[in-house]
Amino acid sequence: MYKAKEITNKVWDMANSLRGNMDASEYRNYILGFMFYRYLSERQVEYLFDFFKDRIKDIKDVNDEYKRASVGEGDYIVGTLAKNRGYAIGPEYTWKTIVDEVNNNTIRPDTFQNMFNSFDKILKINPQAMNDYNGIFADMNLNNSRLGNTTTARARALTEIVTLVDQIEYKDENGNDILGRIYEYLIKEFASNSGKKAGEFYTPHEVSKLLSKLATVSFDQNILSPTVYDFTCGSGSLLLTLKNEIRSKITYYGQELNTTTYNLARMNLMMHGVSYEHMNLRNADTLEQDWPSNVNEQGIEQPLKFDVVVANPPYSQRWDNDDRKLKDPRFKDYGLAPKTKADYAFLLHGLYHLDPNGTMAIVLPHGVLFRGAKEGKIREALLKKNQIDAIIGMPAGLFYSTGIPTVILVLKKNKANKDVLFIDASKGFEKGKNQNVLRDEDIDRIINTYKERKDVERYAHVASFDEIKENDFNLNIPRYVDTFVPEPPVDLKKVAADLHETNIEIQKNQKELVGMLKELTSDDDDIMDGLNAIIKELEEETRD
Repeated sequence: MYKAKEITNKVWDMANSLRGNMDASEYRNYILGFMFYRYLSERQVEYLFDFFKDRIKDIKDVNDEYKRASVGEGDYIVGTLAKNRGYAIGPEYTWKTIVDEVNNNTIRPDTFQNMFNSFDKILKINPQAMNDYNGIFADMNLNNSRLGNTTTARARALTEIVTLVDQIEYKDENGNDILGRIYEYLIKEFASNSGKKAGEFYTPHEVSKLLSKLATVSFDQNILSPTVYDFTCGSGSLLLTLKNEIRSKITYYGQELNTTTYNLARMNLMMHGVSYEHMNLRNADTLEQDWPSNVNEQGIEQPLKFDVVVANPPYSQRWDNDDRKLKDPRFKDYGLAPKTKADYAFLLHGLYHLDPNGTMAIVLPHGVLFRGAKEGKIREALLKKNQIDAIIGMPAGLFYSTGIPTVILVLKKNKANKDVLFIDASKGFEKGKNQNVLRDEDIDRIINTYKERKDVERYAHVASFDEIKENDFNLNIPRYVDTFVPEPPVDLKKVAADLHETNIEIQKNQKELVGMLKELTSDDDDIMDGLNAIIKELEEETRD
């Protein structure tokens, strides 16, 4: 068995060699899509092994028994799978069947299209699972000319991907399942190779880790069925980091505008062991399509509230801030963010859906701290409602999509304290070749400072409401955390002594130079006159 890091590196090297001239963000859909298909097929095998336990003794025989049994029991088996697993893959399209056909060179060019079409058709058996699985492979354009100019060429390229995915070790040297780690690693590598496009779908793991820790510092671990929400969830990586901070079984909620990224998020969560019953993701515009409300026993609609909200939304996004949105319960008590900067619109959306006892952590550009006009009024309203708990200034260059420094805002609805904690963490990072990275010690320092909530010289300050009001509700961090390091005092006596010693050394060197010049001779009278003039000038300086 290989170690986890060796496996992930090997997978990336193989994937990159097969990519050819295809863009990383485009090739990603194929490699991750086939990995997910293999995952679903192998989970199905585990279920069928139990289903056929009276007929077979070895899990290796599942595929053959499935083919045999499907002749008379096909509809029943597929129906049982769809009901209990949320999906079903027919025996002719299981991963083992596809790999065998690839290895035996018997696979038909249209097999790949048929296998994905078949998957979508079977989903209709279980409407409850439709939201989680329907169209999940839609971004794998099997007719893409970048795969090949002919049907045969494209099929050949797809078989190479199947062969690669089939070679991946899903266990490490200790027998632990590392499928989720491999998937996350590939998402990260595709992000780093996609440049600014990566900002649409990936938040660096270290930033996700910090957000998750900040949002769960005061989390009640006795909550039996906690709910977490990311309203611009990207690939779902930020949501998944919450698993490390919350002990109970989490139900994940996420919303994502980009369909391709939404599909990636669904795959990513399931590859990390999240069952479809505990996953509720939507492909929608967060600001235009608010999350549907719950209907209580009295038939009254009530907005969904979440125990933890985390987000890294697109910065300074344009949005429709038509006045009709002033009636929207998310914004009506605060006002509307400007048309060209939706930062506060995203923040208010998340805050609206935050449980009264919950915590929200969101990454935004620094401008939200000091820009005036509409944003100034929203900021003032948030402060007067005592909903901003902490503001943390982050280093520049942490994200793939932008090099600007960012800020994390931590918000709560029912704060006991009336102050705001400011932390200037902008200098705590490790400089990377293409991207700066938060180290564990940087994250720990931020979390410990947030917990202790005390002033730390040149790092943190707890500002009272009155202090913030005196600053006209401007939250720019340098107004509250003075990071200026004064120059050490100058020792004038030492400077004078050094100057005296320097002058003595200069005079000594000049005397030695005069002595050397006097030894020089020349038959040219002009040269000698000039040399004597220099000697005379140096002797006068030495006497002075």
